[in-house]
Amino acid sequence: MPGPLRVTLAPWRQWLLFALIVTAGVLNYVDRQIIAVLKPLIETDLHWTDRDYGTLASLFQFSSALAFVATGWIVDRLGIRWANPVAVAAWSLAAMAHAGARSMAQFMAVRLALGATEAMGTPTAVKTIAALFPPNRRSAGYGLSNAANNCGAIVTPLVIPAVALAWGWRGAFLLTGALGVVWAACWLLVTRGVRLDPMPVASARAVLPGRYRLLRDRRSWVVAGAKLFSDQTWWLLLFWMPDFFHRRFGLSIIELGIPLATVYLCAAIGSVIGGALPARLLDRGYDLDRVRKGALLVSALLVLPIPLALFTSDYRVATAILGLVLAAHQGFSTNIFALIADVVPPARVGSVTAFGALVGNLGGMTVLYVAGILLSAGTGYLPLFLFAAISYLLGFAVVQLTMPPLGPLHAAIVAEADA
Repeated sequence: MPGPLRVTLAPWRQWLLFALIVTAGVLNYVDRQIIAVLKPLIETDLHWTDRDYGTLASLFQFSSALAFVATGWIVDRLGIRWANPVAVAAWSLAAMAHAGARSMAQFMAVRLALGATEAMGTPTAVKTIAALFPPNRRSAGYGLSNAANNCGAIVTPLVIPAVALAWGWRGAFLLTGALGVVWAACWLLVTRGVRLDPMPVASARAVLPGRYRLLRDRRSWVVAGAKLFSDQTWWLLLFWMPDFFHRRFGLSIIELGIPLATVYLCAAIGSVIGGALPARLLDRGYDLDRVRKGALLVSALLVLPIPLALFTSDYRVATAILGLVLAAHQGFSTNIFALIADVVPPARVGSVTAFGALVGNLGGMTVLYVAGILLSAGTGYLPLFLFAAISYLLGFAVVQLTMPPLGPLHAAIVAEADA
């Protein structure tokens, strides 16, 4: 039978490990976002078109989606202690490899490598936080984690352009990748001699689900459906928002820093609120089903104004609108991650998270590729933003219409874990 859901650690060590987890998330976002921020420099150097860039962005998503077939299983097999440094070191080396790319084919190869290795980040973080925090605090943990991850998206447009202007865009890739290698070494030192996994790895392996069992479970498909619709907007803005501000308002690579950082600061705030408020309501005894689904609905409604960003001549107004949208996204995402921990057995959290991320990345891959085609054809962002406006409501509908009441499901998971 499965052991307890949580590991038992001294409070100081618990928070130190949590700090390392969120730092890894920051590095993850920096490594994936550099290409978007430096697009004007790199496309001039390598003569890219919008369609070329859209292809590269979609290849990143494709390789992430493909890797998610295995990463959840790998994370559950490795356990928390080893999955974290393996993931961070692997994607950091892939990021550094961008510095050596000279042709479109070589850039395609390194984007594929980065997408595949970064795919370990999400299931590893979700599984680790599920082990570090009790059920009523997990949404707050995920919220803080998502908020801290957004620091990567905040720092990147503020710092990376200056690094690129001083040492070239290749130097920017080398520097950020090297930081990840240092992180992996620090994790191994901090966790030396510490038991981190909720159950012995051998026992976890004994109860890991087969692929068919994972696919037969309705909970897997509910998470996947919600991620399919909601992740598309996040990936669209992550890779194309710098281009949107550059194209729509004529902002230079240095001028992009403030609006992009502001948008992702809003996303971080939304993540904290989206995690802390449900945790507070649960502490006060409110029903789990109403709290979790209510948070998803409110987040979905806040995304509706996104098309208005196209109808303003002031980039500051557009910044406020997109900031609201990404704040709402993070509220939605935080509660989807918490939903997984609410209703999925501990040994399967990594696998279900990875499956949901796989489907979400397939949606992201599609929208990124379509964006390149539409923008190359001169259609503009309107069709993309119109779909984004309703995508979260579609994701909420999947959860609302197909997921049974969460309270009894969670009670069954707790009883199984305590048995």
